[in-house]
Amino acid sequence: MSLTVEEKGAFKRDGVLIRRGLAAPDTIRRAVSRIDESYRKGMAPDDIPAYSRRTFAPELGNSAELLALYTQTGAADLATGLLGETTPVTTTQIQIRVPEGEFAGVQQAKKMHVDGVSCPHLDPNELRTFSLLVGVVLSDIYDPQCGALHYLPGGHLTMARWFDDEWSLGMTEQVPPEIDRERGTPFLGQPGDVLLVHHLVPHTVAQNLMPFPRVMAYFRISHPDHASRRLEALRDPWLDYPPLAEIPSALTSQE
Repeated sequence: MSLTVEEKGAFKRDGVLIRRGLAAPDTIRRAVSRIDESYRKGMAPDDIPAYSRRTFAPELGNSAELLALYTQTGAADLATGLLGETTPVTTTQIQIRVPEGEFAGVQQAKKMHVDGVSCPHLDPNELRTFSLLVGVVLSDIYDPQCGALHYLPGGHLTMARWFDDEWSLGMTEQVPPEIDRERGTPFLGQPGDVLLVHHLVPHTVAQNLMPFPRVMAYFRISHPDHASRRLEALRDPWLDYPPLAEIPSALTSQE
């Protein structure tokens, strides 16, 4: 599965690529069945804050049914088309936005951030960055109030400038003030839709005001050289993206 020049140009401009219906229904069904069993039988309300910071159903992180959402859907090919090379993916992050009506006040909305930088639950001198986030929709997200992810198209370019000009390792701010004030674009979709997001695109997650959980599977993808140049990759958004180096600038301009 390949990317067109137009798709690469749009990703370079927005930092986001969406492929609808990429994951087959059978693949989705098998993954959802495993997650639902864990959610219904193994989750206590007190676990939700910690799971929200890391992953729900941690025992399923390396299960074949969940890894198939990346390896057997074409998502891996798309990631390779953007990064050129990728490190092997061995774990899945499951993120569930629980219904606020059932778990009132347990799961707060998240502020604008980029993953792995100045996280409140980590040492601010620690970086847990990567190159590309791949998300697979596992429940119907037809309204922003379903607990949708909100992302800021083009925000990766603003973040790279901020990391280069103003930010330094050890700061606790995750984004500059002008980004923190943004609400972002809600990602709406149906089971099987796949979202690919540049690591530097700032994003937030809303509370789920619907009566059913919102479920996404995420994969953190890295270029093989990323771990040795994390700081440089924060300041140069295309360091980990060699296939995008020659994209004509006309394709990256806003219409």
